[in-house]
Amino acid sequence: MGDPKYPRRVWRKPKRPLNYELKMEELKTLGTFGLRTKRELWKAHTELSRVRHQARSLLALRQEIREEKEPILMQSLARIGLVSSGATLDDVLNLNANDLLSRRLQTIVTKKFGFKTPYQARQAVIHGHIMIGERKVDIPSYTVTVAEEDSIHFTPESKIPEMLENTKSKEPSEETVEAASEETVEAASEETPKDESSSTE
Repeated sequence: MGDPKYPRRVWRKPKRPLNYELKMEELKTLGTFGLRTKRELWKAHTELSRVRHQARSLLALRQEIREEKEPILMQSLARIGLVSSGATLDDVLNLNANDLLSRRLQTIVTKKFGFKTPYQARQAVIHGHIMIGERKVDIPSYTVTVAEEDSIHFTPESKIPEMLENTKSKEPSEETVEAASEETVEAASEETPKDESSSTE
């Protein structure tokens, strides 16, 4: 047992951190989910490794003991939305880090409220604009349960919803963009014969 001032770290580095393909994949994941450092990604991999280890340990047990302990693991994973209610241990072994990162508060806020980037959603969470039920949560890596997902909302004094509506109203719709592009094409096609006639003269 160590000093409580220095808790045991909850992440492990990859065995080959200088692998080019691994580095590119990690950078892509960081940009997709708006992670600040690779340490947040390593935490997700470590937690997923722990869950997989539990699933493999249950598969090695006898049927009687497995029937007692398997529902505990499956209920805990179904509570945070990683697996469905009728999932098996094989589904647990097929989980990846993206499934765990998609249950972060930052990711759910990005999809629910229509932020342009996950980094904008992260800033809103850190600055205390997001509430889950009656409590304010300012931790982007907070794992949202299925029961809490519908109760996520902005704080009453937050002005971010108005800003999001203003940005959406200012953005041109797809129909207007397509109409403008068609007009430019028609104008260009009308001008080309004139140029050819002037060149022949």
